[in-house]
Amino acid sequence: MSMIKEDVIRLLDSQGIHYDLAEHGPVYTIEEIDALKLANADGIAKNLFIRDDKKRQYFLLTMQKDRRADLKQLQACLGTRKLSLASEADLGSILGLIKGTVTPLGVLNDQEHRVTVLLDTAFQGRLIGVHLNTNTATVWLRTDDLFYLIEQHGNAVRWIEI
Repeated sequence: MSMIKEDVIRLLDSQGIHYDLAEHGPVYTIEEIDALKLANADGIAKNLFIRDDKKRQYFLLTMQKDRRADLKQLQACLGTRKLSLASEADLGSILGLIKGTVTPLGVLNDQEHRVTVLLDTAFQGRLIGVHLNTNTATVWLRTDDLFYLIEQHGNAVRWIEI
């Protein structure tokens, strides 16, 4: 069973994690969310679900919205095989998400703990804005709290310089 928005909110509340929530119409791109002119917009994260060419390693890369991912450089940094975007089928079967809703909170649906979350060091000590497993709500929370939630779930998570 996938954790939906309400489940994630209950989890945040049960863990005593402070957050701010903004509900909005569906957004699929950074440009669309920027157009909403949300508070703390500089903390909005861009998320990419990637995998190696043998589909043995999966990563969820969470970075500042204005950054570009260099997958060759990331591959060298991680010491993996060739990296590319994971398929929509993998996104659905592993994270229970659909295109346009990618979020590090999606790993709460990763029951096999296959995905390693890579958090941009630019978010250390700051608020981060991510979707709540849907693209109709954004939650801002301390990145340290996000790191904690992912670790507590059993997924690997690490800071990475983009």
